[in-house]
Amino acid sequence: MAAFKIRTPCSSANLGPGFDVIGLALSLYLELQVKIDTTDESQHPLNCEVTFEGLGSGSGDISLDPEVNLITRVALYVLRCHDKREFPTGTKVHIVNPIPLGRGLGSSAAAVVSGVVLGNEAGELGLTKARILDYCLMIERHPDNVAAALFGGFVGTYLNELKSEDLKRVEIPLSEVLPAPAGGKDTGLTPPDPPHGIGHYHKFQWAKEIKAICIIPDFQVPTAEARKVLPQQYSRADVVYNLQRAALLPTALGQSPPDPETIYLAMQDKVHQPYRKGLIPGLTEILQSMSPSTEPGLLGICLSGAGPTILALATENFEHIASKIIDGFEAQNISCQWKLLEPAEGGAVVERL
Repeated sequence: MAAFKIRTPCSSANLGPGFDVIGLALSLYLELQVKIDTTDESQHPLNCEVTFEGLGSGSGDISLDPEVNLITRVALYVLRCHDKREFPTGTKVHIVNPIPLGRGLGSSAAAVVSGVVLGNEAGELGLTKARILDYCLMIERHPDNVAAALFGGFVGTYLNELKSEDLKRVEIPLSEVLPAPAGGKDTGLTPPDPPHGIGHYHKFQWAKEIKAICIIPDFQVPTAEARKVLPQQYSRADVVYNLQRAALLPTALGQSPPDPETIYLAMQDKVHQPYRKGLIPGLTEILQSMSPSTEPGLLGICLSGAGPTILALATENFEHIASKIIDGFEAQNISCQWKLLEPAEGGAVVERL
């Protein structure tokens, strides 16, 4: 019998000015507890029994059908790319999820990364992490979340332009289509193997003094809805504004001791946060009411991913800073919880049991 755990961190994407570019893995982990007993004669669809505990349990949003559950469906995609139609006999996958769903903390990216790693382990495929990234990006086209969850730490990312020969099948990319495939009718039966080198990443330094305060409001903002409010075109001035800050931010966050004024200014954004304020009551007031000069220890503040979670980077006074942001949401009759997290440097890891 084989037994192993897969632990994948949550992540904060769109960090400051780094829309779809810069991500940070954080120390809150989706965990899969997997057992494969080939002598087990119990019958389950696709040889896989799925159980679940944690956030999302009882909501109706988490399917235990291995062909519908996002994690196991992604694993099946990877297996079927290698001519394996189902899981090995006697596969049991217990999912433990502490990551809030739909809150801007990379829950879907963690699920996709976990699913690809599960397929690799269950099928004994021997994929490298670089190749695992290709499979992840065929499904979740947000490289900042995916690369942070897979490789860990503070990362900058980009997607390559696909070659014409890689675009012959209408299913490429599978962009956000799982667990409900779109494109060709054979997507689920003979899925397209990912092109090589879809995306790349670089891991930046992170100053040891900096921690992440995550204020998590009690409502969801679906990524698709958050994307709809963004404009199709931007002014040159706004693009340059973000480029200037995105060029500065990785260096600023890697310097020890951190410079609060530099980081605060480098975390400003004009590409996505101004357009999402209508989806997140109190966002503008919260972002504009706090700075290092008014809140000692605060370095910078921004939306985490598409929101509604607020990410505040700080070196001290964590509870005070969190309380100030929570007060801003409570003024809008929105309740919150908060977590103090650190960078998850290891990314997705497999532990043999």
